Amino acid sequence: MSGRLWDKGGAADAEMLRYTARDDWQLDQRLLAHDLRATVAHVRGLGRAGILTADEVALLVSELDAIAERERAGAFVLTDADEDGHTAIEVALVAKLGDVGKKVHTGRSRNDQVLVATRLWERDALDVLAEAVRAGARTLLDLARREAWTPMPGYTHLQRAVPSSIGFWAASFAEGLCDALDSIAGARVLVDRCPLGTAAGYGVNLPLDREGVAAELGFAAVALNGMAAQTSRGLVEAQALSAAWHVSALARRLAWDLSIFTMTELGFVKLDPAFTTGSSIMPQKRNPDVVELMRASCSVVQGALAEVQSLVALPSAYHRDLQLTKAPTMRGLDEAIATARLIPRLVASLTFDRERMAAAISAECYATDKAVDLAVAGVPFREAYKQVAGEIASLERGDPRASLAARTSVGAPGNLQLDAIGARLEAKR
Repeated sequence: MSGRLWDKGGAADAEMLRYTARDDWQLDQRLLAHDLRATVAHVRGLGRAGILTADEVALLVSELDAIAERERAGAFVLTDADEDGHTAIEVALVAKLGDVGKKVHTGRSRNDQVLVATRLWERDALDVLAEAVRAGARTLLDLARREAWTPMPGYTHLQRAVPSSIGFWAASFAEGLCDALDSIAGARVLVDRCPLGTAAGYGVNLPLDREGVAAELGFAAVALNGMAAQTSRGLVEAQALSAAWHVSALARRLAWDLSIFTMTELGFVKLDPAFTTGSSIMPQKRNPDVVELMRASCSVVQGALAEVQSLVALPSAYHRDLQLTKAPTMRGLDEAIATARLIPRLVASLTFDRERMAAAISAECYATDKAVDLAVAGVPFREAYKQVAGEIASLERGDPRASLAARTSVGAPGNLQLDAIGARLEAKR
């Protein structure tokens, strides 16, 4: 049997084959377990449809299970001689089972085969990302509870603005990560539809048990229209990467804040030495490389998203261009997961210099409080604003905790609503 599933005879240009296969065999190593699982479900579905006999189903499933065991043990490894993982699986089945192995592709195209394996991989990746995000949000929420009343300056435009607190700062990230979980959940809904059985996008003249196969694979629904299923490739991946970007953008903002707070000139925060590196020339240096790379990781995810988005400018039905969505999708989700997993340990290791933060809340930070107090006393706010603006030089420092406590509207520093954020987080399990 030829090593290429599409080979109908005739010589193919070797350089063309290398160009079209690219690194697919390497990427498919990561999809093999999912491809094998989907193939087992497909075989059982063919049995229920009367296309394979019970004995054929048993032989194929047994051998697929054996290949899966070899894959878990690291003994079923793709090489550049394999065009893709689908080919390697079918070739292995034929080598062991002969003609029975040749029946495994009945009613299936590589199009829906790769799509179902990819969606299974993406579903797992999104679940891993969500769990990492939940862990980060819990750690930040714990920090907010411990430091709810610990004063620090609040900034706008990187200029001192009003008294704030560590709790308020940490809660902003906890709630932001809850928003990111909504993005992940939205992407997961799109991923959780089974495309297997759509073949090349137009179905096949067989009574395939698509619902049963989808249920066996744990999908929430069947992707109904075959063309819609095939043309969703890239669009769904872009949504998954958009959710990953949401997480990465929050991590970038957290990293930026820590980069600023750890500057010697501010000295609000110290990173644990385990989260720093040294200079190769300056003996005194401990560098915050991890937060700098957390900033940069967002660019990796954003680049992957842009790459996938640019690939889906295609007419209807399947086109080989879509093969190139696989690498950026994996790269972007991998990057977001790696970054999100660092957040809980990084945040838990932070040391805050409370005295320096409190000392940095200078007199002008109370200007807004004074203007609002005048407004409450009956002075029109715009007049109060101008009056205080003219008195900035003579303002005195106030009590930062009193300033925090006076701001009691929902979500303000004096009313952080941490239990509400916590309840929202737990509801997203």
